[in-house]
Parts: sequence; structure tokens; C-alpha cells
Amino acid sequence: MAKDQASEQMDATAMMAEIGAKAKAAAKELAYATAERKHAALIAAADAIRDRRDDIAAGNALDMDYGREKGLSPAMLDRLLLTEDRIWGMADGLRTVADQADPVGEVIAEWDMASGLHIRRVRTPLGVIGVIYESRPNVTADAGGLCLKSGNAAILRGGSESFHSAAAIHACLVEGLKAANLPEAAVQMAPTRDRAFVGAMLTATDHIDVIVPRGGKGLVGRVQTDARVPVFAHLEGICHIYVDAAADADKTRAVVLNAKARRTGICGSAECLLIDRSQVETLGADLIADLIAASVEVRGDETLQAMPGVIAAKPEDYGCEFLDMIIAAKVVDGIDAAIDHIETYGSQHTDAIMTEDDETAARFFARLDSAILMRNASTQFADGGEFGMGAEIGIATGKMHARGPVGAAQLTSFKYLVEGDGTVRG
Repeated sequence: MAKDQASEQMDATAMMAEIGAKAKAAAKELAYATAERKHAALIAAADAIRDRRDDIAAGNALDMDYGREKGLSPAMLDRLLLTEDRIWGMADGLRTVADQADPVGEVIAEWDMASGLHIRRVRTPLGVIGVIYESRPNVTADAGGLCLKSGNAAILRGGSESFHSAAAIHACLVEGLKAANLPEAAVQMAPTRDRAFVGAMLTATDHIDVIVPRGGKGLVGRVQTDARVPVFAHLEGICHIYVDAAADADKTRAVVLNAKARRTGICGSAECLLIDRSQVETLGADLIADLIAASVEVRGDETLQAMPGVIAAKPEDYGCEFLDMIIAAKVVDGIDAAIDHIETYGSQHTDAIMTEDDETAARFFARLDSAILMRNASTQFADGGEFGMGAEIGIATGKMHARGPVGAAQLTSFKYLVEGDGTVRG
């Protein structure tokens, strides 16, 4: 058995080396490709998704059958499903990315020195980006499109559940590249479901410049542990909503229900509701009733368990990413107690406050260090498309380089361009 595993890893390493060499060559050409050619490739890819939507739907039907056979939860099946609207949404996302300003070559800062030097800091592509993701096949279009826009080659390894859907979407991206006379190897897809290929990607320091994992805690944990390549970490979305004493009742009821129940399988879904003690008997009771009426299982603390339908929360429910019609709930004594809870149990992804008090909102924003902080808005807006990026490659929860939604601009580094006029240093 060990011998077979070693053989699989060897095959995966050889496959990765071949794909990686092609990606490196493509990245060199993409680095200086004009904005017009990249725009043309993205528009052609969007058109191909529109034209091939029946092929994409057929591939997705196979993946849905596979997912059911594997026993995926309803929330995970929803992540996997590509409806007609979602397919059109992928095409629209590519068009939005295409129409954005090209980040490559953008002057981030510019200044003159007393020595006579003129210095510019400009955006430059990262090189080759490896994207490892689970279930959601639309990530194929998002990641491929954003990497192309930012002048990077992409190596995509989707989840085994989305194999056929991702392949059909990838074919559309390749069609776009061909139409714009850009190298087809600019966006490559792992041709195997073999998990050994993930391991080969994580150690491909000669071929991949950065890895972006997009999935559950197991995947991200493995990437962070095993990767020898730099990682943009997209950790769990343990999103909180704190209902302050000064919350508006109508706004809060609408936002809380949307944040939890709109789509439970996405990382921006609210997983914990914190209610100020002053609101428990009034707005808090309405919120709990709204959630239960929407078939959300509410796991509450001792105070909330007195309400009809609330079941007892276990300690592990706080800090859990349910990705399901379940929410943890707790009563807190004021803004500082809410902040303490979020700091203890959160994942620095997205946290929200419902309040009409500017001072309290400012304290929430200043004292917490989540990648995204919101006031009076649903956590389901934690999405690159909703931030005007067209799409996102993930939500980065680390503190290096990119944070929050990672769009095209966040997939660049920078270099300094220094000009003189025979200038010498004294």
C-alpha cells in the first residue's frame, strides 16, 4: 500500500512539474500582455459560458449525482449546484472583471528624492497562482478570470465533487484565451481527482508563487501545514452579528434573517448571534422567533433556552462554522462583552454590529481586527462581487499582503522603478 501511495505521489509530482513548466512560460507572456488582449480573453470566455451553458449544466448534473452518492449535506449540495442564474452570474462576473481597470503597471505611489531620483512603486503580477478549492464550481471562473486580469497564470485544482462542472467551465476560459491569442496554458486545470496532486502543488516551489486555498477547515489546515509555497489563507467564516442596545428593530430583523438563511453554505453566512441583554425580551425574542419560523435551529445559552424552540448550546457551538440551518446564540452585557466573545471565538473573517449609535459602532470597528467589519448590513455581503470586484478568489483572513475579498488588484505585488540623470551617490 505504501508503495502504491509513493507511486501515486511520484506520478502527481511529474504531472505537476509538466503543468508548472507550462504555467511559468505562460506567466512570462501574460506579465506584459496588453490590457486589451486580457479584456478580449475575458469577454470571449464570458460569451463561451453563455453559449455552452447546456454543457455546463450537463456536467453539473453528473456532479450533483456524485455529491448525493457521497452523502453531501443539503448546504454542500447547494454550493455545488449551478442553476441557470448562477451560470449567467459567472458570465456576468467575468464581464465585470474584464471591464475593470487593469491593475498591472498601476502606479501605487510616486515621489522625488533630494538626490535627484524619481521613484515609482508599480503593480506587477505575482507569477503563477495555485488555487485549491472545494465543491463550488463557479470558483473556476472567478479564479481563472481574476488571475488572467492580474497577469498571472493559474493552476486550478477543484474538488472531486465538482470535477465535471469545473472542466466544462475551464474549457470556456481556454476558448477565451485562444480568441485573444494568449497562451492556453495561462489557465490550467488539474486533470485528476487524485489527492496526491494537491500535495504536489503544495511543494512546487519551482513552479508556483502563491497558493490560495478555498474550502473548509480541513483543506485550509492541510495547506497551511504542508505548503512550502506562500499561502493566502482563507480560513473559516465564523461570522457574528451583535445586536446592540441601540439597534433598530426592523432593520435588525431583516438583516439577521438574511445573514443566516439566505444561503447557509457560504462563508459569509452568520454562525453566531449575540444579543445585548437589554434587548432579550423584546427584539431578541422576535429574532429568535423569526429564525425558528424559517426552520433555523437556534442553539442558545441558558437565558435564551427559556424561549420556545431554542435548544441548549454546547460549548463547541460557539466558534463553529455550521454551514447549515443552525445558529449559535448568546446574551452579552454590552459592546465590550460582544467584542470579547468575537475575539475568543471568531475567525477574523466577517463580523457585524446592528446599532444606531455612532460611538458604539466606532468602538466595534476600532477594537476588532476582522478582515471585514459591517454595520447594519448582512454578513452575506462578504463577497468580492458585492465589493465591486466582479469576483473574488477568496476571503483572506490572514494579515499579510491581501485581506478580505481577494480580487485582481490583490493578486499583484509591486516593484520600484527608479530613474535618475547620471545620478551618483555621495
